[in-house]
Amino acid sequence: MALRLHTIAALGVALLVAACGDTKPSVPVAQTAPMAGRLTVQARTVADEKPVPGTLTTRDMAEARARISGVLVALSVKEGDLVRQGQVIARVKDDRLTLQTGAFDAQVAAAAAEAARAQADLARTRDLFSHGVYAQARLDQVEAQAKAANANLNAARAQRGASAELGAQGAILAPAAGRVLVADVPVGSVVMPGQTVATITAGPMVVRIELPEGQARALRVGDVVPLAADDLRGAATQGTISQVYPSVTGGQVTADVTAPNLPQDLIGQRVRARIKVGERRALVIPRRYAVTRFGVDYARLVREGGTVSETPIQTTAGPTPDTIEVLSGLRAGDVLTPAGPSK
Repeated sequence: MALRLHTIAALGVALLVAACGDTKPSVPVAQTAPMAGRLTVQARTVADEKPVPGTLTTRDMAEARARISGVLVALSVKEGDLVRQGQVIARVKDDRLTLQTGAFDAQVAAAAAEAARAQADLARTRDLFSHGVYAQARLDQVEAQAKAANANLNAARAQRGASAELGAQGAILAPAAGRVLVADVPVGSVVMPGQTVATITAGPMVVRIELPEGQARALRVGDVVPLAADDLRGAATQGTISQVYPSVTGGQVTADVTAPNLPQDLIGQRVRARIKVGERRALVIPRRYAVTRFGVDYARLVREGGTVSETPIQTTAGPTPDTIEVLSGLRAGDVLTPAGPSK
């Protein structure tokens, strides 16, 4: 029995030694980067941009104002309606003007009767003067009375016309074509001359931004301004500065950014923009040279001898949609090879 146990132990040791002798350690094979597609990281000058909030609005705002005092008897528009220039959008009525116009009508009738009587006297006087009944002095007197009567008639008609025109000014017209933003004066309210009844957009759509006066010195008409696509619902994602206002209000400088196809349904909407306030040096690479795995960005760095290793990098959006800016993890002179798919 003891001999059998020693034999089995010897065979186990022999098999173990044989198994260990056949196993070879695995050596990792370094991946070699192809020559095609290699990129040398270089620092370049990019625009130093600052995110600023903007407001979607129109270049101007027109106010429809009452021209006379009275009671607002009609308001034919509401917020959001589109109006054309010169359209009657409200009406103000003052009953005193109607009575005044009636009084001037009576004055016109009286002046017309007096002018007719003066013309009849002038005709008789001229006939009698031709027959030698009246002297030249009498004819001159009657002619002067006729001219005065005609002048009084013209004055009465002018007063009556002025009163009628004043009553017609109760119609409130849209000063510009656009969309009604505010029309909050209820019908039946007493309004005064110059009081705003409705506010209407005027001019093209713009994104209005404000910057501190120290940073606003970098603003130039024609500069490209990136706009947030999510805020514009499919409109252009880039605009240009069309006007920089030459006044400072509360330490802020105002500028207008124009872009095609800006939405017109929500005046006053906030729009995110990025304004160029200077220039700086940065490492910018094409987006295809970085890969994102589980929330971390990596770049494939080519080492000496052509071997490739992935190094984590910190990135942000680049100056163009197909580029990214490397904040850390790389330096100028590093060689990269295109990365694989993201996970």
